[in-house]
Amino acid sequence: MNLIIYLLVAAAIGWAATEYMRDRSNLVLNIVVAVVGAFLASYILSPIFHVGTINDAITIGTILVTLLGSIILLALVNLVRGRGMRSR
Repeated sequence: MNLIIYLLVAAAIGWAATEYMRDRSNLVLNIVVAVVGAFLASYILSPIFHVGTINDAITIGTILVTLLGSIILLALVNLVRGRGMRSR
């Protein structure tokens, strides 16, 4: 049951990140973006904000840190793809 909740939260975070970055993706990619964004956030953002990610627990703080990690991940992917930072 915890895995289902984790995947649903990851899908919502990935969707929010892709909406913010205006990068339309499917459900599976949204989940992947959020999970990889959570790992990225755990190394970069968690030590700065002293908050875990959704890999630790699902709270408002961890959701926000994971969302920020996902947005950073999408920005890096867009730079590598050559699309650069698109204007909102």
